[in-house]
Amino acid sequence: MTAVIRIATRQSQLALWQAHFIRDRLKAAHPQVEVELRGMTTKGDRWLQAPLSEVGGKGLFVKELEAAMLAGEADLAVHSAKDLPAQIPAEFVLPVFAFRASTHDVLVSRQGDLDQLPGGARVGSASLRRRAQILVRRPDLRVEPIRGNVDTRLEKLANGEYDAIVLAAAGLERLQISVAGMYPLSLETCLPAPGQGALAIECCAGNPVVQMLDALKDDVVARCVEAERGVSAGLGADCSLPVAALATPEGDGVYLRSLIASADGRTLLRAEARGQPAAAAAEVVSTLYEQGAADVLAQLRDP
Repeated sequence: MTAVIRIATRQSQLALWQAHFIRDRLKAAHPQVEVELRGMTTKGDRWLQAPLSEVGGKGLFVKELEAAMLAGEADLAVHSAKDLPAQIPAEFVLPVFAFRASTHDVLVSRQGDLDQLPGGARVGSASLRRRAQILVRRPDLRVEPIRGNVDTRLEKLANGEYDAIVLAAAGLERLQISVAGMYPLSLETCLPAPGQGALAIECCAGNPVVQMLDALKDDVVARCVEAERGVSAGLGADCSLPVAALATPEGDGVYLRSLIASADGRTLLRAEARGQPAAAAAEVVSTLYEQGAADVLAQLRDP
């Protein structure tokens, strides 16, 4: 049995929380094993001058952690499942999707909820998915890019750089952040990213640590995330595109809701399906293509 498990992690507050959380679960499941954290600063953390969608998407946060695992410097990496590309390199496996927190997004505002914001208000969001859905509801708002960790974004809001910002509820919950003016966005207003709220563990295929992760598995969460990620994979979309999906357990299958939108929110296509994860995802993808998803994707990739 592996004597030491090394976790590669970014050094943002949330990434460190996630790595410590998984470390503690591993130590509880395998008391005889040491678990170490290997902190890293990725290119995505260093490059804050442009929206992630313009510099390679959230995959920038993943690639350097994968490089550390390939180099033998770490055994696993912990990710927010929503930040993972739909397809990962063949050298890696994702043995665990688990520990799902809230899936919805939250508007943090100095001027009330989404309906109360004045026309022309500046809303900060790093996500095209959030931008598109907010503009569907409020096309009169200015949704502008924002980068940085949760504290940095909240500071920009407090300093008046934005009238409101949108964040994932799961991150706020995990960091135990509560500020005035937090307004949950309903699923009808803002459907989440595939995998939002869940943690994912990535390892090199064949690493013996994979077998030690069985105690951390959650089949229900894994089934739901499989369906959601199946939508992204079926559309050939990465996590930087405005694709949303949320699956909830239903018997031994799932109820899957999904959408794809144009960046300006003028086109929004919705689909839903029930069944086993792969079948539900395939049905949703087929329905979205029937509605014109190919044209929306083409415009997003070549604006």
